[in-house]
Amino acid sequence: MVRKSKVIVLLAAAVAAGVILSAGLNLSPTTHALWGGKDKPAVVPAAAEVRMLPVDIPTLVKEVSSSVVNISTTQVVKFDRPRMRSPFGRQDPFEEFFQNFFGNMPREQKRRSLGSGFIVSEDGYILTNAHVVEKADDVTVTLLDKEEFKAKVVGTDPRTDIALIKIAAKKKLPYVGLGNSEKLDVGEWVVAIGNPFGLGHTVTAGIVSAKGRIIGSGPYDDFIQTDASINPGNSGGPLFNLKGEVVGINTAIIQGGQGIGFATPIQLAKSILGQLKEKGKVTRGWLGVYIQRLSPDVAENLGVREKHGALVSDVTKDGPAEKAGIRSGDVIVAFDGKEIRDEHELPALVAVTKPGAKVNVKVIRDGKEQTIPVTIAEMAGEPGKPAAHPDLTKGVGLTVQDITPEIAQRFEIGNAKGVLVTSVEGGSPADEAGFQEGDIVRQVNRQPVPNVAEFAKLMKKFKGDKTILFLVERGESRMILAVTMK
Repeated sequence: MVRKSKVIVLLAAAVAAGVILSAGLNLSPTTHALWGGKDKPAVVPAAAEVRMLPVDIPTLVKEVSSSVVNISTTQVVKFDRPRMRSPFGRQDPFEEFFQNFFGNMPREQKRRSLGSGFIVSEDGYILTNAHVVEKADDVTVTLLDKEEFKAKVVGTDPRTDIALIKIAAKKKLPYVGLGNSEKLDVGEWVVAIGNPFGLGHTVTAGIVSAKGRIIGSGPYDDFIQTDASINPGNSGGPLFNLKGEVVGINTAIIQGGQGIGFATPIQLAKSILGQLKEKGKVTRGWLGVYIQRLSPDVAENLGVREKHGALVSDVTKDGPAEKAGIRSGDVIVAFDGKEIRDEHELPALVAVTKPGAKVNVKVIRDGKEQTIPVTIAEMAGEPGKPAAHPDLTKGVGLTVQDITPEIAQRFEIGNAKGVLVTSVEGGSPADEAGFQEGDIVRQVNRQPVPNVAEFAKLMKKFKGDKTILFLVERGESRMILAVTMK
């Protein structure tokens, strides 16, 4: 009893001390402002009593999983077979044996890769990443119930890394609804479903960490960042909101990073889905300007008071911008009535503008604002899927394309005059001369090559020559490759 009464007394004293202490320190919803010396109400969130928690994810997963698919691809890669020699020298009697045995090694190898996708219509159309199916000779889609189908690639768009494929099932397939990624809030819960490391359907959950992320993948960078685990094999899979709507396509990760994944906003996919289905490719508008960030110092020097916009560093010769009168040093602050805050916003707006449309471009020049009407042209030469000129592939075995500003930036090419080799036909004169993908052709028979059009003219000009000399840049070195025509 004594011990009990002492405890009660001690507790009472502690409570009293706590009340006195809290009164002295003013520990209440009103906290003392350190900066101004005045009392300031503590921040109390309006939704403090009602939180949106991911309590029903199991039900959501059951409802949408059947529309998520696993994608496996096979690509046959051809390579040169080296001549195998005996390790004992030319005079070794087993030389012929070595050549006969090792010389029969296959010149082809199958490469397999895995990815994910999701069904967007009951008749079997599936959205995924372009890099999941590019260059694939065979595409196989596996449904949740393990049923497999051969898939046809309907269309790809390397610039946004989006592809549309199709399977022919004898039944109506479950498909997902496409949400609105623009309405996503940072901090909102999302769920990713995919095929990481080939393990099959895997579910991860997290929040939207950020929006509008620029990761240097191209001119249309605008990624959703999430901490929902995304791993190799998740590419092309859906990112769901808690309503079960697809708000993103899981696309990229940072090597070595944890809790950092990126998804392409579904609004971007929705804007090109129709073109992929109808034409197999995406037609974009082209303005013909090279743009860069407008720094505060440059903005002040150019008289741009608001210090926002896209700085025109150069214009393409005979392009829409040059023809309309846009100059280097102009700052584009609005396009077709839409404000341009920075250099990342302009390419996307131009891209979705229909070729042939006449739009007003507002620029600031010498501190004065003016509006310039521009007729938008069609962008040509999609990276990764160049339009091959027939004269370039017949006799030589090369496919080339112009060095666009995006390609120059991505591969750090300082001089954009020349053509980029995108493919070399196996066994062709170019292949035998030593050409490689990624080479830059600067000259043909000592004649400068500024672009694909000039390259085509020179190839016609020297078509009858037995040997054609190409000045080629590869990395930091330059070399002359002699192509012997057959």
